[in-house]
Amino acid sequence: MAILAPALVFVVLSGCFTRSGYAAEPVAKLPTPWKAGVAKVVVTPEKGVWLAGYGSKRPPDGKLHDLWVKVLAIEDEKGRRAVMITSDFQGVPKGMSDRVFAQLKQKYGLDRHQVMLTFSHNHCGPRLGDDLVDYYPVEAEQVKLVDEYTSAMVEKLVTVVGESLTKLAPASLRMGAGKTTFAVNRRNNPEAKVPDLLASGTPLAGPVDHSVPVLSVTGAEGNLVAVLFGYACHPTTLSFMTWCGDYPGFAQLELEKSHQGATAMFVNTCGGDQNPLPRRTVELCERYGKMLATAVDEALEQPLKPVSSGLRTAFEYVELPYLQVVTRAELIAAREDKSPIRARWAARMLGKLDAGETFAVSYPYPVHAWRLGNEMVVIGLGAETVVDYALRFKREFGLGTWVCGYVDDMISYIPSRRVWEEGGYEGGSNLFEYGRPALRWAGDIEDRIAATVHKLVKTNEE
Repeated sequence: MAILAPALVFVVLSGCFTRSGYAAEPVAKLPTPWKAGVAKVVVTPEKGVWLAGYGSKRPPDGKLHDLWVKVLAIEDEKGRRAVMITSDFQGVPKGMSDRVFAQLKQKYGLDRHQVMLTFSHNHCGPRLGDDLVDYYPVEAEQVKLVDEYTSAMVEKLVTVVGESLTKLAPASLRMGAGKTTFAVNRRNNPEAKVPDLLASGTPLAGPVDHSVPVLSVTGAEGNLVAVLFGYACHPTTLSFMTWCGDYPGFAQLELEKSHQGATAMFVNTCGGDQNPLPRRTVELCERYGKMLATAVDEALEQPLKPVSSGLRTAFEYVELPYLQVVTRAELIAAREDKSPIRARWAARMLGKLDAGETFAVSYPYPVHAWRLGNEMVVIGLGAETVVDYALRFKREFGLGTWVCGYVDDMISYIPSRRVWEEGGYEGGSNLFEYGRPALRWAGDIEDRIAATVHKLVKTNEE
C-alpha cells in the first residue's frame, strides 16, 4: 500500500555563495517558502575495515580525503517533512538501513516513506554489514570489525539526521541542470578501446545520461546553504586500497572550496551500466571530479527555476521474483567452482538449507516517489539500476524529474528489459555475487518497477 508522508528531508549545504578563486556577494534575497536544515559527519573508518567491492580482500593503506554522510532536511509551509541522506558508502544493505529507519521513527517520528538513504557506490569506501558478504575471505577479526563499524554507522546516521532537523530554517529551493560527459556505457564500449575511440573522435556506443541535475538551497539572506547534485556513473575510477570518495568525493570538495561554507551532496542517479573511462589513476579521478563540479557551477550560473512549496512523498515495496530459486544440487556443484565468490556463496547457502531455511522466491524492492511543489519529482530506486530507468522516467514524467538509483538497499544489478534480454554482467546470472538465493531475476522486472513508480507518482498528484 502506498504511504503518504507529512514531510521531506534532503541533504543541504550551508554557507556563503562564492565562485572559484574569489569571494562573491551573496545572491539577492529570495522568497523562502521552505525550511531546510543540513548536517554532515565524517565516517572514515579508524580501524582496519576492508574497502568494499572488487571481489577481494582490500585492507586500507591510508586516505586521500575523508568520507562523509550528509543530510538535508526540508519542510514545506504546511509543516510536512522528509529526509534524504547521501553518503560515500559503496553499498548499504537492508539489514543496516532497516535499523536506521526504525530508530528514525522511534526518535524523530519519521516514517519509512519520509526517508531516502542513498549511497554513492564508491569503491574506495568501507564494507558494511552483509553487503557483498561472499566477495571476501572469511576472517573472524574482519567480521568483528565490520559488525562494530556498521553498528557505529547506524548511530551516526540517526544522530546526523536529528542534527539536520534542529537546523531547519527559512530557505528557497531552485532547480536546474548541467552536463558532463566522462560516463561511458561499459556494456557497449570495451574499456581498452575507449582511449583510442575518444582520441579519434569516434562516437561511443550505447545509452548514457550525461545530465547533471542540481538543486540549490539558499537561506533567507540569499546565501547558498546547500547544493544537491547527481550523475549516472560508477565511482570506480580508482581500484587501490586508499580511502577517498572517488570522483564524487573530489567533486564535492571542489564545490565546497569554491562555495565557502556550503555543503555539497552527491547522489548517483542510474549508473549501473556506466563507467568513468578511461580510469585507474588519481589524476583522472580528480579531473572527473572537477568536470562534474564545473557542470554544477555552470548550472548555478544560469537562471534556476524556483520550486514552490508543497511536499508529498510516497513509498512502496514491490516484490521482484527470481527466475528460478537455486536448488541444493546446484549449490553442491557450485561449492566446487573455481570462482571463490561463487564457492563461498554456495557453501553459505547450503548452510542455510541445512539449518532448515527455505529460500524466498522474490525480494522486496524499495521504490520512492516524492513531489516538491509543482516543479519537481524525485524517484528513488534501490540498488544498481541501469541508465534505461532514468531515461525512461524522465521521458514519461518530464522536466524536473530526478531518478536516483542506489537508494536504501544494495540488492544487486537491476536490469531493464533491454539489458535483461541482452544478458551480460548487469542482466545475466550474477545474483549470487549479492548473496541472493538465485542466479537471475524474472524477465518482467522493469514492468513491475515501472508500474509501482507510476502508481506512486499518481498518488502524489491526488
